[in-house]
Amino acid sequence: MSGLRYSEEHEWVLVEGDIATVGISEFAQGQLGDVVFVDLPEVGREVIRGDECAVVESVKAASEIYAPISGEVVEVNEELTEAPSLVNDSAEADGWFFKVRLSDPSELKELMDAATYKTFAEEQG
Repeated sequence: MSGLRYSEEHEWVLVEGDIATVGISEFAQGQLGDVVFVDLPEVGREVIRGDECAVVESVKAASEIYAPISGEVVEVNEELTEAPSLVNDSAEADGWFFKVRLSDPSELKELMDAATYKTFAEEQG
Protein backbone atom coordinates (compact mmCIF):
# COMPACT_ATOMS: atom_id res chain seq x y z
CA MET A 1 0.00 0.00 0.00
CA SER A 2 1.57 3.27 -1.05
CA GLY A 3 0.83 6.88 -0.30
CA LEU A 4 -0.79 8.56 2.64
CA ARG A 5 -3.89 7.07 4.25
CA TYR A 6 -6.29 9.13 6.38
CA SER A 7 -8.61 8.63 9.34
CA GLU A 8 -11.97 10.29 9.90
CA GLU A 9 -10.34 12.19 12.78
CA HIS A 10 -7.96 13.83 10.24
CA GLU A 11 -4.78 11.93 11.07
CA TRP A 12 -2.58 10.64 8.27
CA VAL A 13 -0.51 7.46 8.12
CA LEU A 14 2.42 6.60 5.88
CA VAL A 15 3.60 2.98 6.05
CA GLU A 16 7.14 1.82 5.31
CA GLY A 17 7.58 -1.88 6.06
CA ASP A 18 6.06 -2.49 9.51
CA ILE A 19 6.52 1.13 10.65
CA ALA A 20 3.78 3.74 10.24
CA THR A 21 4.44 7.47 10.53
CA VAL A 22 1.48 9.44 11.94
CA GLY A 23 0.58 13.13 11.78
CA ILE A 24 -2.39 15.41 11.23
CA SER A 25 -3.69 16.37 7.81
CA GLU A 26 -3.29 19.72 6.08
CA PHE A 27 -7.04 20.14 6.56
CA ALA A 28 -6.75 19.60 10.33
CA GLN A 29 -3.85 22.01 10.78
CA GLY A 30 -5.75 24.59 8.74
CA GLN A 31 -8.73 24.24 11.08
CA LEU A 32 -6.49 24.55 14.16
CA GLY A 33 -4.59 27.66 13.08
CA ASP A 34 -1.13 28.42 14.45
CA VAL A 35 0.12 25.41 16.43
CA VAL A 36 1.90 26.45 19.64
CA PHE A 37 2.37 23.16 21.53
CA VAL A 38 2.39 19.42 20.86
CA ASP A 39 2.23 16.73 23.57
CA LEU A 40 3.58 13.50 22.10
CA PRO A 41 3.21 9.92 23.36
CA GLU A 42 6.17 8.22 25.05
CA VAL A 43 8.38 5.86 23.06
CA GLY A 44 7.46 2.30 24.04
CA ARG A 45 3.79 3.12 24.63
CA GLU A 46 1.25 0.76 23.06
CA VAL A 47 -1.46 2.71 21.27
CA ILE A 48 -4.80 1.23 20.27
CA ARG A 49 -6.63 2.40 17.17
CA GLY A 50 -9.13 5.09 18.16
CA ASP A 51 -7.54 5.91 21.52
CA GLU A 52 -6.30 9.39 22.40
CA CYS A 53 -2.52 9.37 22.22
CA ALA A 54 -1.33 12.97 21.79
CA VAL A 55 -2.51 16.57 22.05
CA VAL A 56 -1.96 19.52 19.75
CA GLU A 57 -2.65 23.07 20.94
CA SER A 58 -3.10 26.10 18.75
CA VAL A 59 -3.95 29.72 19.34
CA LYS A 60 -7.59 28.69 18.73
CA ALA A 61 -7.99 25.41 20.65
CA ALA A 62 -6.51 22.20 21.98
CA SER A 63 -7.29 19.00 20.12
CA GLU A 64 -6.72 15.35 20.90
CA ILE A 65 -4.87 13.20 18.42
CA TYR A 66 -6.27 9.68 18.10
CA ALA A 67 -4.23 6.67 17.04
CA PRO A 68 -5.32 5.82 13.49
CA ILE A 69 -3.68 2.38 13.84
CA SER A 70 -2.55 0.15 16.72
CA GLY A 71 1.04 -0.57 17.64
CA GLU A 72 4.06 0.38 19.71
CA VAL A 73 5.40 3.93 19.53
CA VAL A 74 9.00 3.55 18.33
CA GLU A 75 9.90 7.21 17.70
CA VAL A 76 8.50 10.70 18.29
CA ASN A 77 9.27 13.88 16.38
CA GLU A 78 11.37 15.70 19.00
CA GLU A 79 11.62 18.73 16.70
CA LEU A 80 7.97 19.54 17.45
CA THR A 81 8.87 20.24 21.09
CA GLU A 82 11.08 23.14 20.03
CA ALA A 83 9.25 24.09 16.83
CA PRO A 84 5.54 23.13 16.95
CA SER A 85 4.98 25.43 13.96
CA LEU A 86 6.43 22.61 11.79
CA VAL A 87 2.89 21.23 11.89
CA ASN A 88 1.65 24.38 10.12
CA ASP A 89 4.59 24.56 7.73
CA SER A 90 4.61 20.89 6.72
CA ALA A 91 1.73 18.95 8.31
CA GLU A 92 2.01 15.97 5.98
CA ALA A 93 5.81 15.69 5.95
CA ASP A 94 8.23 17.31 8.46
CA GLY A 95 5.42 17.96 10.95
CA TRP A 96 4.82 14.26 11.67
CA PHE A 97 4.05 13.33 15.31
CA PHE A 98 5.19 9.75 15.95
CA LYS A 99 6.06 6.42 14.41
CA VAL A 100 4.41 3.12 15.35
CA ARG A 101 5.42 -0.50 14.75
CA LEU A 102 2.16 -1.91 13.41
CA SER A 103 0.51 -4.62 15.49
CA ASP A 104 -2.41 -5.19 13.11
CA PRO A 105 -1.70 -4.15 9.49
CA SER A 106 -5.28 -5.07 8.51
CA GLU A 107 -6.41 -1.86 10.27
CA LEU A 108 -4.94 0.09 7.35
CA LYS A 109 -7.90 -1.07 5.24
CA GLU A 110 -10.15 1.09 7.44
CA LEU A 111 -8.31 4.28 6.40
CA MET A 112 -9.15 6.46 3.41
CA ASP A 113 -6.94 7.04 0.39
CA ALA A 114 -6.11 10.65 -0.57
CA ALA A 115 -8.99 11.09 -3.04
CA THR A 116 -11.60 9.72 -0.62
CA TYR A 117 -10.21 11.84 2.22
CA LYS A 118 -10.23 15.00 0.08
CA THR A 119 -13.96 14.53 -0.56
CA PHE A 120 -14.55 13.73 3.14
CA ALA A 121 -12.65 16.86 4.27
CA GLU A 122 -14.51 19.09 1.80
CA GLU A 123 -17.80 17.81 3.22
CA GLN A 124 -16.54 18.68 6.74
CA GLY A 125 -16.03 22.17 5.41
